[in-house]
Amino acid sequence: MNLHALRLFYVIASTGSVTRASELLNISQPAITAQIKKFEKELSLSLLMPQGRGITLTDAGVKVATLAKRLFAVEQQIEQFALDYGQGSFGHIRMAATYLPAHFLIPAWLAKFKQQYEHVEMTITTTNSSGALNQLLNMDVDMAIYGGLPEEYPDTIQTEELFQDELWFVVAPGHRYANQHVSLNEMMREPFVMREEGSSTRERLFALCRTYNAPAPKIALQFNGLHEAITAVIAGYGANFVSSLVVREYVARGDLSRVYVEGVDLRNIIAICTRKNEPLSTAAINLIELIRNN
Repeated sequence: MNLHALRLFYVIASTGSVTRASELLNISQPAITAQIKKFEKELSLSLLMPQGRGITLTDAGVKVATLAKRLFAVEQQIEQFALDYGQGSFGHIRMAATYLPAHFLIPAWLAKFKQQYEHVEMTITTTNSSGALNQLLNMDVDMAIYGGLPEEYPDTIQTEELFQDELWFVVAPGHRYANQHVSLNEMMREPFVMREEGSSTRERLFALCRTYNAPAPKIALQFNGLHEAITAVIAGYGANFVSSLVVREYVARGDLSRVYVEGVDLRNIIAICTRKNEPLSTAAINLIELIRNN
């Protein structure tokens, strides 16, 4: 079906005049009339008929005009959607994140993002660093946000460091090491309350002890959740080695206290990973820009 001819017919039907349609479309009346006759022949339908000095719609013409109105309304919706999608107002962002950013950074970022881009859909998967990388490589997600040690990535992955986060030793305020400077060996005499095996921060604590030939930490209590581990330390038992992002507010309120271990200055890298040479949607670009600014 000739959509151009259908559009000509629809303008005639909407204005009720070939002359007015000619003026609006900047097409001569004889050209419009010829195309409408050809269109009627294509459809095997009579769409227009003379009425006095003008024209009117046949019964078939009324029905076709109604259907054309729906069609061109959908066309306008598609054009508007394409415009909005290009500006990032619509779309679907798929993201993988490691525990630290997923729980302590991303919720605030996404809250700000959704205030600006309400109709953008979001899917966030919380996993470990290798899981986030695999999802990115397998094209299951558009980006990955991780917190931990910088890793070696394939050439197809692009990494942008956002900032570095300190790792702190913390104890309850009444602990004898609270706000004190101690050696690593002294710190390792304390029982630790940590997350389960496989936790990146736990692995870094063990690696730190190996590096400085210090005794391995004694994990006296183990929880699957970081909140539970911190709560146990606040209650007065043991020590924790944890991201400052997690405990900064606890320390500021006086619920926890830092222990300054001599010679130890470890940091996490908070970074965004994307696939190289693959364009992101405008919505994803807008989210990354918001993260950079926050």
